[in-house]
Amino acid sequence: MPIKIPKLLPAREILEEENIFIMEDERASSQDIRPLNILILNLMPEKEKTEAQFLRLLGNTPLQVNITFLKTATYESRNTSRLHLDQFYTTFDEVREKKFDGMIITGAPVELISFDQVDYWAELVKIFEWTKTNVTSTLHICWGAQAALYHHYGIGKFELPEKCSGIYSHRIYDSKEKLLRGFDDVFYAPHSRHTDVSIEEIEKSPELKLLAASDEAGAFIVHSLDRKHIMVTGHLEYETDTLAQEYARDRERGLSVPVPEHYFPENNPENRPVNKWRSHAHLFFSNWLNYYVYQETPYEWN
Repeated sequence: MPIKIPKLLPAREILEEENIFIMEDERASSQDIRPLNILILNLMPEKEKTEAQFLRLLGNTPLQVNITFLKTATYESRNTSRLHLDQFYTTFDEVREKKFDGMIITGAPVELISFDQVDYWAELVKIFEWTKTNVTSTLHICWGAQAALYHHYGIGKFELPEKCSGIYSHRIYDSKEKLLRGFDDVFYAPHSRHTDVSIEEIEKSPELKLLAASDEAGAFIVHSLDRKHIMVTGHLEYETDTLAQEYARDRERGLSVPVPEHYFPENNPENRPVNKWRSHAHLFFSNWLNYYVYQETPYEWN
């Protein structure tokens, strides 16, 4: 089944070329089914790229999914045009009274700033609290995951000696967990961050369960025992060349960053990387939509 997105959204053309099933409002309204309503708080600077990454994965499901994009009101993006934001995004005040079956809170390039010094932290805290009653399951990505672990469970972050960037292998801690259904015992996923969280603190928390981790990159997938909050410290949504683009960008800025590990063939940035995580990315998002959202959300919100 399709995802329903605005007709003029730039990501639409990319997804259509990839044969991702997209539906317009007219056709969607004629179907006698209850679609899932998913809210995406997009905190990434290049919002159009992030839109395409998540929509590609959310579209690979037998469920009809309605997408709403959310922006912060207390901070305006410098990398996305105001026209795009005004046309395709809404603010928290405009959705505060609504209920959503699922929500995604993306990463953000603010890792090296303490949480309470982030421009929109107070607004994000309100959104975090709102999700407890207005969202069935919330998926937090990278910095969004660290922010959720800090706000909901008091687990802080710490700065790494150098940027964690690359494709890392992960092992599963509980193969019976529905979120990981169909996963291989060892799977790969991208990471791109300057900070990390403590596996020991996660394992000590009575409210959390560690589902997957990497010997090199640390904790990867964590969920709350009530399944309302899922924290993913990496980027399963990344495209094949995303890390290469980030590496080139950082080098152009004069930053001292390592070559992404296990990414370029022969560790040579001149070689095109090979995607080793695409299938698990699709599987993860399909499992989330099915088991954590569709199977848990009420048909009608009270």
